Amino acid sequence: MKNIHGLLLVGCSALALAGCGPNEIASPGTGGNITVNNPTPAPTPTPTPTPTPTSSLVTPAAGCPTIAASGGLGNEGTISGPTGEYRVCTLPTTFDASSTLPYIEGVLYRMNGRVDVGSDGGPTPDDSDGLSDTNVTLKIEPGVIIYSSGSSFLYVNRGNKIDAVGTKMMPIVFTSRDNVQGLNNNNSSGQWGGVVLGGRAQVTDCDAPNAAEGTIECERQVEGSATPAFFGGATNDDDSGVMKYVQIRYSGFTLTGGSELQSLTTGGTGTGTEFDYIQSFNSSDDGAEFFGGYVNMKHFIVVGAEDDSIDSDTGVKANIQYAIVVQDSDRAHDAIIEADSNDNRNAVPRQDTKISNFVFISPTAPADAGAAVYFRGGTDYALLNGIILSPNDECIRVRHAETVQASGDDENGPPVFESVQLSCSSAGQFVGSDGPTADDVAGFFNAGSNNNATYTSTLTNLFINGSNEGGVTAFDPTTLSSFFDAVDYIGAVKNAADTWYTGWTCNSDIADFGDNTGACTSLPVY
Repeated sequence: MKNIHGLLLVGCSALALAGCGPNEIASPGTGGNITVNNPTPAPTPTPTPTPTPTSSLVTPAAGCPTIAASGGLGNEGTISGPTGEYRVCTLPTTFDASSTLPYIEGVLYRMNGRVDVGSDGGPTPDDSDGLSDTNVTLKIEPGVIIYSSGSSFLYVNRGNKIDAVGTKMMPIVFTSRDNVQGLNNNNSSGQWGGVVLGGRAQVTDCDAPNAAEGTIECERQVEGSATPAFFGGATNDDDSGVMKYVQIRYSGFTLTGGSELQSLTTGGTGTGTEFDYIQSFNSSDDGAEFFGGYVNMKHFIVVGAEDDSIDSDTGVKANIQYAIVVQDSDRAHDAIIEADSNDNRNAVPRQDTKISNFVFISPTAPADAGAAVYFRGGTDYALLNGIILSPNDECIRVRHAETVQASGDDENGPPVFESVQLSCSSAGQFVGSDGPTADDVAGFFNAGSNNNATYTSTLTNLFINGSNEGGVTAFDPTTLSSFFDAVDYIGAVKNAADTWYTGWTCNSDIADFGDNTGACTSLPVY
C-alpha cells in the first residue's frame, strides 16, 4: 500500500555534514596574495570616471527578531554565500503560539529538523477526540527566505494554520543550505525535506485496519516521524491556511527505505485552504503530492521534478487551473501526472482531480509510468484546455478496469478530455493496461470536444500560446467546478501579454520565466 513519504526527526548530531550550529559559514578561498611584476606602463590619458555601483552584497542584521513562540529564535551567527552574509535565525522545534517571521534585510531563517506549527488537534474541530486545538498561525512575510538541510521539514498540524503570503515582487522562498552558499547547479536536488500541511478532511487507506474510510476514525500518519504526524477526519471545509507567491526549491531529501518528501505535500486539507502562485523547483521526488482531502490551486509551476510532477492519492478532490510543468530530460524518472487510489480501487471518497489550462512538457520517456500522464487505481480525472508534449513517449496511459467504469459509488465515469492537444511519440499517443486497451483510451479522448491527437506546437518561449494554440476552441471549465475561471483559450499562458508567471518565479537552464527573482541557483536580493 502506498503511503505518504516518510519523515525523520534528525538533530544536529545526525546532520554533522549538514553544518548545524553557529559555524555555518562559506568555505574560505584559496588564500594568499599573488604579485605580478609588469613593466611600468606608458602614461595614458585620465579616463572619465565611471559611476560607483549602487548594488552591494547583503550584510548581516545585528540580531534576530522576537517572536511569540516559546524559546524564540536561535541566533546562530552568520552564513555567507555569493549574495552576501546573513544573520542565521533558527526556528523553534514547535511554534506553540501564533508568530510572525518578519522580512528583515540580512536575516535568513533556518529549520533544524522537523518544525511543527502547533500541536495536533485530532480529527475533529472540537474536543470529542480528546485533543484540543492549539489554534496557532505561522505568518511568514513577503521576501522571507527559510532554508534547511537534511531531513528538516515544516509540518502544519491539524487545528493550526500557515499564512505564507508573498507578493509578485517579493515571494517567500523555502530552499536549501547549499543554495544559500552558492553550491548548487541546475541539477541539484533532494537537499532538505519540504512543506507539509495536515488537515481534517476525508481520506482513504486508513492506518487503523478496521476504520471506515472518510470518517473521523480514518487517519493517516506521516511515516518515519519520531513523533506522530496525523491527518484526516470528516471536516471537508477545514482550513489549514494559505500559501501564495511561494517558491520551494531543492526539496525531497531521501530518507530510509527510499522514502522522500516532495516540495509540497498535503494530507486531508479542506476546502478552506488556499493555494495560488506556487513554484516547485528541482524536487528529487514529486513536485506536489496530495493525500486525500481537497486541494484548490491556481498558478502552479513545477520544474525539474525527478519523480511525478503532480501526484494525487487516497481520495483527494483537487482542482488546478493554470499549470506549467517542465520535466528535465536528464533527471525525470516518472510521469507528469500519476493519479491513483493506492490499489484500493473502489475506495470512497474516490479521487477526483480536474486540471484546466495547462502545458505539460516531458522531453524524456518516463521509466515507470509508460506515458506522460498516468491514470490508474479507480481514479476519476478530467483534463481541460491543455497541451501535452512528450516526443519520446506516449501521452496518456490508463490502467485498471475501475478507472474507466461508468458507474459505482462516488463515480464520475471514464477520464474526461476537453480541448486537449497532444504531440507525443510516433509510436502512439495512448496506452491501456489491466482492463482498458489503447483503443479504449483513444475512444475516451475522442469522445471529448476539440481534442487533437496530431497537434503541432507553435508555443513560444516554451509555454506561451502561438497561432495553433490560439485557434483551438476552449472548453468552459466552470461547468465542472465553480472554482475555475471561465476562459476563452487553452494552455497555461494565453499570449505574450499574459505574464502571470513573471516576477515571483526563478529561472533555470530548462525554463526561463522572464523578469523575476533571478536564477534558481541564487538567492533573491531585495
